[in-house]
Amino acid sequence: MNSETALNNTQLKMDKGYRKRELRRRVNLAIRYTILTVGALIMLYPIIWLIGASFKTNSEIFSSISFIPKRIDFTPYIKGWITGTQYTFATYYLNTFKYVIPKVIFTVISSVLTAYGFSRFNFPFKKPLFAILISTMFLPQIVLRIPLYLFWKQLHLLDTFIPLYANDIFAAEAFFVFMIIQFMRGIPKELDEAAKIDGCNSFTILTRILLPVITPAIVSVTIFQFMWSMNDFMGPLIYISSVSKYPVSIALKMAMDATSGNFEWNKIIAMSVIALIPSIVVFFSAQKYFVEGISTSGLKG
Repeated sequence: MNSETALNNTQLKMDKGYRKRELRRRVNLAIRYTILTVGALIMLYPIIWLIGASFKTNSEIFSSISFIPKRIDFTPYIKGWITGTQYTFATYYLNTFKYVIPKVIFTVISSVLTAYGFSRFNFPFKKPLFAILISTMFLPQIVLRIPLYLFWKQLHLLDTFIPLYANDIFAAEAFFVFMIIQFMRGIPKELDEAAKIDGCNSFTILTRILLPVITPAIVSVTIFQFMWSMNDFMGPLIYISSVSKYPVSIALKMAMDATSGNFEWNKIIAMSVIALIPSIVVFFSAQKYFVEGISTSGLKG
């Protein structure tokens, strides 16, 4: 009888201890998710406010911090899409993709090939060349503006989209090359040797062995370059002079009439929301690969 009572007491103590641990775990989870939710709302509030402000009037935009408009009115989107020029916003939208898509494609191809060479092959002056490549990451872009402008001027290619993406054919983005190199270094070279035994050449090893493995890094490069190119203002401003070829970034600035100072902010904000849609769609469509690429490419903190 005493042994049975002792066993029951022990079981009760174990149950109490389990319930305490479970309660502590649930409280910790609740606190953690509450903090994460509040932090996410704080970071997302500017975008939420931007969407709400696109339906407001000018006076309502500056009189209320709330993101909820008094009424839903699509007039800013309609008028903003028409713009004040002879071209609609669709023209500027398409112009943006005319150089963003080639820029992304050339960046991915050139960065992968360059990273493949540095990470998998030995050749003369490899270390000095790699050091020079990495050092270009610390070179301010503004230093390159004048030489590149004069270079494209000599080739009579100003006011075209070519200067905006031609540099990326030659792996001009050292950051992306470095990121892919770090990813490739984590792949065992024994895979290459096994593929060579099976009769694969260098190109086949890259396309059939390495590319499927480095997909997260490629997706990360694509997302970064796409978002940076969509938001680029200085590049198109320097090389593009025809209104018919302006991208979204310049079109939004052009919508602000600096002479009168009476900006129709709801139209500008509405077009800004539309301009953000491609970047948001691309990011969330590849979010899984993006996070994996960042966490496994040597960039994690």
